[in-house]
Amino acid sequence: MNTFFGRLKNALIRFMQGRYGTDKLNLVMLASALLLDMISLFLKAAAARAVLGLITGVLLAFCIFRTFSRNIPARTKELRFFENKLRNLKSLKTHHIYRCPGCSQKIRVPRKKGVRAEIRCPKCGTVFVKKI
Repeated sequence: MNTFFGRLKNALIRFMQGRYGTDKLNLVMLASALLLDMISLFLKAAAARAVLGLITGVLLAFCIFRTFSRNIPARTKELRFFENKLRNLKSLKTHHIYRCPGCSQKIRVPRKKGVRAEIRCPKCGTVFVKKI
């Protein structure tokens, strides 16, 4: 016996087949939009509220676009880019990134409080001293 809600559920399942759906990036954008909307409630300046409202609208529109998109490889690429940047931000707490003065290669070095260390570039072999 198919009830109204059962038919509605099946219709929604058929509609979402082949579409991307929700992922971590969509949830972060949704949470950011809600946070910005709540912040705009406490602002008195109309211009600031309008700007935050515009940013909120763009975030929500992009979130909806990503959810219903059929271009799954592009959405997966966006998610990987976001997760990579998030991982880099987390590693900045435990590591420092220096540039080699010889070849501008980025070198990731573990942080140690107040220690001066000789760093050798793996690309060109230049040795330089930095306070880690």
